[in-house]
Parts: sequence; C-alpha cells; structure tokens
Amino acid sequence: MPAAERPKSGSDLIAPDCRGLNFWSVDRALRDLLALHVEPAALQHFAPHLERLGGLAGGKLDELAMQADKRTPILHYRDRFGRDEDWVEYHPAYCEMEKIGFGELGLHAMSHKPVLGWPTPVTPLVKYAFQYLFAQAEFALLCPLSVTDTSTVLISKYGDAAVKRRFLPGMTTQDMDTLLKGAQFMTEKAGGSDVSGNALTAKPAGDHWELWGDKWFCSCVDHDVVLLLARCEGAPAGNAGLSLFAMPRRLDDGSRNRYRIVRLKDKLGSRSMAAGETIMEGAVAYLLGTPNRGLKQMMDQVNLSRLSHGFRAAGMMRRCLNEALQVARHRSTFGRRVIEHPMARRQLLKLMLPTEQALSVAVAAAVAMTRGDEAQLRILTPLLKYRACRDNVTVATGAMEMRGGNGYIEDWGNAKLVRDAHLGLLWEGTSSVNALDIVRRAVGREQAQVALAEALHKDLADAPIPGQFRGRIAQLLDRAMAFAETVARQPEAEASCRRAASSLYHVTSAALMAAEGARLGAQGGDARRLLLARLVIDHRLGNADPFSLPDHRWEDAATARLLDDAVVTLDDAQQLLGG
Repeated sequence: MPAAERPKSGSDLIAPDCRGLNFWSVDRALRDLLALHVEPAALQHFAPHLERLGGLAGGKLDELAMQADKRTPILHYRDRFGRDEDWVEYHPAYCEMEKIGFGELGLHAMSHKPVLGWPTPVTPLVKYAFQYLFAQAEFALLCPLSVTDTSTVLISKYGDAAVKRRFLPGMTTQDMDTLLKGAQFMTEKAGGSDVSGNALTAKPAGDHWELWGDKWFCSCVDHDVVLLLARCEGAPAGNAGLSLFAMPRRLDDGSRNRYRIVRLKDKLGSRSMAAGETIMEGAVAYLLGTPNRGLKQMMDQVNLSRLSHGFRAAGMMRRCLNEALQVARHRSTFGRRVIEHPMARRQLLKLMLPTEQALSVAVAAAVAMTRGDEAQLRILTPLLKYRACRDNVTVATGAMEMRGGNGYIEDWGNAKLVRDAHLGLLWEGTSSVNALDIVRRAVGREQAQVALAEALHKDLADAPIPGQFRGRIAQLLDRAMAFAETVARQPEAEASCRRAASSLYHVTSAALMAAEGARLGAQGGDARRLLLARLVIDHRLGNADPFSLPDHRWEDAATARLLDDAVVTLDDAQQLLGG
C-alpha cells in the first residue's frame, strides 16, 4: 500500500531523524564560510564532491556506521595452523566505509597529492570540510584516516630517503590492495598525557632498531605503519630521551613484525575502530629525525590531530543540532509543535550557539594554516580542541534529551553521538592539558595571543559591524587577552587556566562570527552570525544575576530569526543589534 494511503498509527507521531538529509545542502553556515575563504575555482570544483559526501553522510555512510558500531572488531590470536599470526576481523560495514574514506574520497591523501580531479593537493580548509561532513555520520574511522594523513607528514618531514621509499607510496595511494594505513602508539601504562616516563626501549640493529616493551593504548592497532616514541639505550630519562620511530606491521619479506596484539580495548565510543594493547619483542623500527628529539617531532602530529578533532567536534555538533531540530519541527506536545514552546526554543539556541562557535574557530584555524600564520595557528588549535570537544559532549547530550526516551535507545543515532563525543576529551590531551598549553605556553612563553588579537581587531575594523557593538567586542577581546596574560605570569594561578582559555575561545568566536556575519550580509547573503556573536557575549561571557528575571525580548526576537531558514539581511541584523 502506498504510504499516502496507509492509515495513520502511533508510529507516525514519532519524530524522524536526519536519515535522508544531505548534510551539505542543509548546512548554510558551512557553505557560507567556505565561500568567504576558499578560492572560487576550487570551491566550484569541490562543491559537487562535498554535496555527494553530504548525501552519503545522511544516508549510506550513516547506515554503515550504525552497523559497524554494533559489531565491534574481533581479535584472532592465531591462524588455523596454530601460528601466532594475530589479526583483527572487521565487520563488512566498516570495510565498506574504509573504501569510501580511503578509496573513493582519498581523505588521507588529499593534503599530499591530487585527488578527486583537482590538479594539486587541497588546502587545509577543503580537507577539513570533508572531515567535518564525514564526522556527522562516522567518527571512529576518522582516526585512521587522520593518522594516516598526519603520519605521512612526519615521515615526509623526518624520514630518510630509504624510509620514505619504503612507506610513502603506500600511505598516499587510494588503491585498497596496496594501501598502507597509519597508526599511532603513544600511551604506556605510566600515563597518557605525561609521556616522560615512557619505558619502551630501542636498541640499534644494523640499518634499523629493535623495540622492546609494551604500549597500553594503540589506536588502529593492526595498521601497517606505526609511529611511536621509544627511549634509545643510554638515552637520558624524561622527555629529552625520547626518539620517534616508524614501525611496520609487516617486514619487507611479508612476515609479521615481532610484536603481538594482546588485547582489544572495549571502548565506550569509537567502537568500530580497533584500539588495543601490544607487546614489542624486538620489533623492527626505523628512526625518524634526530635521536632524543622525538617528543618535539611527534607534537607536529599531535597538533594536526588536535585540529582534526576540532573539526570532528564541530561536525558532530552540527549533526546533533540537526537531530534536535528534526524533533522540534516534527513532534507535537501539549497541542503544539515542540519548536513553538519557549523553553524548547531556548534549549535549541543553547545547542546552536556552541555549534556555530566551533565552526568559526575551526575555519579560522584552517585558514591560518593555509596562510602560514604560525602564531595564530599555535593558539587557535588548542583553543579549538579544548573548548569544542567539551561543548560537543553538552550538545550531544542536549540533542538526546530533545528526542526524549528514543534518544537513549541504540536504534537512533543519539546514543552513538553521545558516546563518541566523550573521546574528544581524551585523545591528544585532556581539557586541562590543552588549557595549560594555551595559557602557559602559547600565551606565556610564545606570546601567540598578540598575533591573534591583532588579526581579530583588524577583522572587526574592516567589517560593517554597528559601531557600539564593535566596540563592545573589541573591549572584551582586550580584557580576555589581559586576563590570560595575568594567569600565565602567575604560577599560583594554574587553577584559572581553564577559565582563561574558555574566555579566549568565547571572545575569539564572537569576534569571528561578527566579522563573518557582517561580510556575508554586505555581500547580500545571510548576516545571522552577527546575532550569534551577540548571543555568545550574553550567554558565554555575561554575568547575569541568577536571581533576577531577565528581559527576553531581544533574545526572543533573535531566536525567531535564527530558527527560521529565511536569510537575515545585514539591515535586519543591524536593526536587531541596535534594539
């Protein structure tokens, strides 16, 4: 019976999810910001590919991700002849996603060679736009995609000619039969963020080294080329004695290298990707770069991974916001649609705001990388990793709550989004580690905030932002910078590093969104980011009296425009800001 003729039932009252949406087509913010920052010919070329990925992320890729999340990898310790040939079995859905990410799209290779018909490697912003869309369906596979990409960077930068010949062609191919996927084994039992106690030992053995010891948390545990830190025999204790190595899964003759996968981790999230524990028993490895400089070299990969995590968090928040909007627009309660209830509208706004903040800061970091603005990139990267990954947990939880009881059921995507969101808090440094990096190192030691403040003040001055509002953001920007500098100077103020980092993030995002909204509006486009900038100030930098009844008239007017798909003109935004 055709759907139009089928009798209505209680099931018809359940709100739909995002399955079937094109995540590129429904994301005006992403399209607008790419139009501001990507060269027109490149955007015209890649837009159809982004649209295709948007359709996959809302359809086939999402279906595969849900299947793979429920059917986790299986570790086989021996082959059928009793040989210690440990290997990991993946569900066919995961293998199909690998073909999309590695084979069809070349997400791991697009920074290193031409892909998708474009004559040169892509800019960082284009690459991360693909990751942002991919993350809206599948988070876990972005780990191997990103690690293969970033491992290629380190081998290209630090490997000798023989190491490059051995690994790089396979790491950048899109041929699934010859692909060499990257992995990173950093963590040992002594701890995660503090690697100074790492005990894995490296011994020279002719043209290579042998590794002895174990690693406690190995992402992509069965992959082909592993980057890890080890301590050469006789090297000093602490970080200064660590060196960087590339360790192949299989040796040149095809035999398995001398290390064993002893267990897979039963993880809360990122369940489709195999992480595990390994024991090295004289494993062959190749030194990258200068001995005893490994941690500094590995930080190149860590920082690239932090930026990728920021874009993943931004993408996942967008998916969560869209899920919440699907419920609010299609579910009726107490005689009206959920989106018509004032409290629900306010909750939707609280999901929208961090989602848009993360996108603006992520784009700014990618643009800084493209331009070679190292100082800005130095502070924007940990800012994004710190705050966007924290906000992702809150947004995922809020979207689940908007769906209600169904959001807690694994038939729907909300539960997976909540579980996956938490991993962003742990990989590549916890919130406290990133906050310390921002305040004590990027601000205190390297003065990176100076370049960021100059760039943001210039953006504010050049955009048609109402003068009083511009002045308010500029003043808050100066205050946030001064506060971070004060915290950086005072050793006893360590406990305030997270607050200082959050203030920097919020004021940076407000300045970025104000300039973006004004520029887009001046071009005849959507100026809604100006309204979002004001809301960042009110909600995330404000100091409201918790016992007073606020005047919601301005916020209600702004919310009405932000929850409406109609374009907010520059005149509309300026009038609202002046009201």
